[in-house]
Amino acid sequence: MKAKIFIFSLLFLKVLLGFANNPVDTITTFPTATEDSLSKLKPADWYDKLSIRGYAQLRYNRLGETNPDLRCDQCDRSWGGNGGFFFRRIRIIFFGNVHERVYVYIQPDFASQGANIAQIRDAYFDLALNESKTFRLRVGQSKVPFGFENLQSSQNRLPLDRNDGLNSAVANERDIGVFGYWAPAEIRERFAYLVRSGLKGSGDYGVVGLGLFNGQTANNPEANDGLHVVGRVTYPFQTPKGQFIEASLQGYTGEFVIRRSAGIGDGQTEFRESRAAATFVYYPQPFGIQMEYNVGYGPEFNPNSMEIETRNLHGGYLMSSYYLETSRGLFIPFFRWHVYNGGKKHETDATKHRVNEQELGFEWQPHRNFELVMCYTFSDRTFENFANPMNRQMGRLLRIQAQVNF
Repeated sequence: MKAKIFIFSLLFLKVLLGFANNPVDTITTFPTATEDSLSKLKPADWYDKLSIRGYAQLRYNRLGETNPDLRCDQCDRSWGGNGGFFFRRIRIIFFGNVHERVYVYIQPDFASQGANIAQIRDAYFDLALNESKTFRLRVGQSKVPFGFENLQSSQNRLPLDRNDGLNSAVANERDIGVFGYWAPAEIRERFAYLVRSGLKGSGDYGVVGLGLFNGQTANNPEANDGLHVVGRVTYPFQTPKGQFIEASLQGYTGEFVIRRSAGIGDGQTEFRESRAAATFVYYPQPFGIQMEYNVGYGPEFNPNSMEIETRNLHGGYLMSSYYLETSRGLFIPFFRWHVYNGGKKHETDATKHRVNEQELGFEWQPHRNFELVMCYTFSDRTFENFANPMNRQMGRLLRIQAQVNF
């Protein structure tokens, strides 16, 4: 019996030694389903398909300022007296294809109105109506397809602010609505290249764009029963030598409800407005020209009658630029002249504006993640409403902006 126990002990010890020489993690076994292998079999969750990017802009507008009463609230609320360092934009963008035919784009701004309070700028989804995605339906709050500079991202635009002439059509460039876009796959790639290459394109808003939107502009509730209608046609040509040229026509119409000064009259608040605009862009390769102009009619304060009336409007801009590659980065000197004669419907009493402004500046990009813009501005602005029936301000100032891209 003792001999059997001794032999059994030797056999058991041999087995233990065998395991010691062949650890469990190196023993050959039949393949089993692991977490990694299972993750390859199941489709990715929607949140795994989203990407994040963003940018921030810090400004200072007081250098060389000659008139602290010269302002432009729609442009930059840090203009004029009591203005200091100012975060113009702090934006984080969430985007991605959560389905083969569904694209999501959400962009809050953490520097809205100069206060560090988040406000939604964009919140929409694109539904591709065919496999090649040439037809898309965009639903939600997004840019209204009117004007090249309006559609151009502030992350890419050369001047610090959009021109008054076309930006007065849609404050913040956005509204809630439904927009349909069509563009061939080849042209969609061209739109993407004009942004990706640094040529400062406007992005992909289709060759043809049509839409219905509230009309009271982004983050404002609808104020009547009517919708605005907008349409745009654009095409980015490429010459045999590789030069890109884009031409556009666009227009919109609708009923807008203005804000009157408290306690002043009970007159008309809903006004018909219509605009049409033309665009020409000769992309900077290395010299560039960009111009837009719009005409139409809408509400405007009349200081002679002290009333708000439907009046004609017109305005636009002309800009030239040059791309200069150096060992210290990309320099882009530019000059822009813009004018506007009309009301600004978004402002109280549809403030009357007369704008004649020239800007001479440059953008410096030492690398793709940082940009510095310096711009000297010569401005002549009239802005009149019930509170300020006679108000014309002229002056000059040096404006500086530092931008980080991430």
